[in-house]
Amino acid sequence: MEQIVRVHRLHPDGRADIILVRESACSGDCHKCSGCGAQKETMIVTADNPIRADVGDFVTLSSDTGSVMKAVAAVYLVPMVLFFAGYALGAALGWSGVLMGGLGFFLGVAFAVWFDRHTAQKGEAVYTITGYAPGQGHA
Repeated sequence: MEQIVRVHRLHPDGRADIILVRESACSGDCHKCSGCGAQKETMIVTADNPIRADVGDFVTLSSDTGSVMKAVAAVYLVPMVLFFAGYALGAALGWSGVLMGGLGFFLGVAFAVWFDRHTAQKGEAVYTITGYAPGQGHA
């Protein structure tokens, strides 16, 4: 996935903080769906900066698909799989399937939180600046 972003700050190690705007998954035409009130979220994230872009430059940002897919699996897939596994185990043992499913879901969410913190501590860049934005050039 690529998007156009602005370089906010440079790090001595060759990385850069960039301003990333996360938008809602909807089309943005709120009048079509009764106005969901979705708002844009502005974040500052660190990216590898192999092109040595300067502060204020508009650049193309690429995300590491493998890291994104791992995060998606940790946040969405693991809790759901553990919910259904807990439900099936509880039903098979004659216990409350819903209670066991809820416990499995809770364990899946706990794993997702741990995975997020572990990934943040490793400090691996998920984003890479791949070039200057079309038509923008160097500031």
